[in-house]
Amino acid sequence: MKRHRILLLALLLASSAAAAPRPRLIVQIVVGSMRAEDLDRYAGQFGEGGFRRLTEGGTVYSDARYDYQQTLTPVSLATLTTGAQPSMHGVVGTRWRDYVDNRPVELVAGRQGPGPYHLIAPTLAETLLQHLPGSQAVSIAAEATSAVVMAGRGGAALWLDSTHCGWATSGCYTPLPEWIERSNRERYNRSYVAAEWRPLLDRDSYRNHRRRDIAAAESTRRKERAVPSCLDLRDDYERLLYTPAGNTAVLGLAKQAIAQMRLGRDEETDLMNICLDASRRIAEAYGPESMEVEDMLYRLDRDLDDFLTFLFAQVDPERVAVVLTSDHGTSPSYDAGPEEGDRFNVRQFEVIVNGFLNARYGAGEWVLDYEDKSLYLNHNLIYERGLNLAEVQNEVAIFAMQFRGVSHAQSATAVRTSYFGSGYARMMQNSYYPRRSGDVLLNFMPGWIEQRERCVSMSGSMYGYDREVPLLFYGAGAGRMRVARRVDPTAVAPTLARLAGITEPAASEGTALAEIVEQ
Repeated sequence: MKRHRILLLALLLASSAAAAPRPRLIVQIVVGSMRAEDLDRYAGQFGEGGFRRLTEGGTVYSDARYDYQQTLTPVSLATLTTGAQPSMHGVVGTRWRDYVDNRPVELVAGRQGPGPYHLIAPTLAETLLQHLPGSQAVSIAAEATSAVVMAGRGGAALWLDSTHCGWATSGCYTPLPEWIERSNRERYNRSYVAAEWRPLLDRDSYRNHRRRDIAAAESTRRKERAVPSCLDLRDDYERLLYTPAGNTAVLGLAKQAIAQMRLGRDEETDLMNICLDASRRIAEAYGPESMEVEDMLYRLDRDLDDFLTFLFAQVDPERVAVVLTSDHGTSPSYDAGPEEGDRFNVRQFEVIVNGFLNARYGAGEWVLDYEDKSLYLNHNLIYERGLNLAEVQNEVAIFAMQFRGVSHAQSATAVRTSYFGSGYARMMQNSYYPRRSGDVLLNFMPGWIEQRERCVSMSGSMYGYDREVPLLFYGAGAGRMRVARRVDPTAVAPTLARLAGITEPAASEGTALAEIVEQ
């Protein structure tokens, strides 16, 4: 018996000694509008040090997909950083309608500039700083909303200034350090802006041949012309946001932050969140079938190579954990087929629904707003007329199903008072937050998108092309393997929390991934 005890103790000690130390730095990279299939589709032109370094040397989850319908950037970023569904973390979009005073609410708008005023669930950054006071957290994105949602109320948040094209923050976060102020004074970001978007590779190397703004290869320039440009980029800020230069600028700042803030240099775990918004803007403007999107991914591959090489030169590679994923995929371009598809006219929908309610209940401003497939009704008017809110919602939902392009319409009351265990209703329910979501929730037919400027492709549906995303881990905790089982991105935040040795964010609903952390 004594011998068995000694052996058991020895095994426990050996296991403890073999346990990997906590990573000194966690880097989460979110590529905007990247489909799960893109890693394989374009792998032939990727170099060794970018995407392929991560896929061939890390843990790849080949069936990662969001389990809700409202697959929009701020919604998914909140899911990745809190580990919760929208029904729990409360981010339903960039804008919604306040039912109390009937005013619009902007997610990150406030007196001190962009900030976490309306965020509910704590993020991984907040949780890390709370449990490890000596740690640092920094979130970097081209757009303020992305940086704020990833950061929450934790650490530094940096984004591109739309006026001066430099880096900005707000009074809600750590003030800009001198090294960023100096970069802004020197207008360093403008050095990334090119006069013309030229293809990185020769023409024959591309799988996609549909193009609008990327220049043709010299050998074919006289033989073919691009269709008229779909964009009129007005300034250098837009030239960053709608070209691969935006991703280059964000990753360039991330490198500077690692060096200047000395991230990962001590035993306390630091966190860096990176959101590549330019990828999403390019996908929306040109579509996933375009040469522009393909060229952007090839350029991003080279930028990632440069970034990862720098990262592992600054911090012990065995003490760095990298996770790469996406906020959502993107729909097929509405005009990519032999015949141009229809788009959903939001303004027309609002007018017709209001006319329907006028005919039913008398003249009035029945429809207040439409945001992100949510229709907001005038509750005050409904109550003034002595009507039942649930009945009006249900009538509008039934009426909405008569519109071309609408596949599903659910009343808020039905979503709030019922339990849906599967199917489309569950995904709509997971997207619903009672104090913010609209009275009637819509989903469009496959391929349909809203009619919107600078958009031929969009996200925000329950279909696979929006929900399925790449998800891979590299470095600390990750071995070389490919995992085929279905994984929900709510698992990312609790997994990273376990790696850092802290409790998961308070609203987290996901389960830590067994392949990355010991259960």
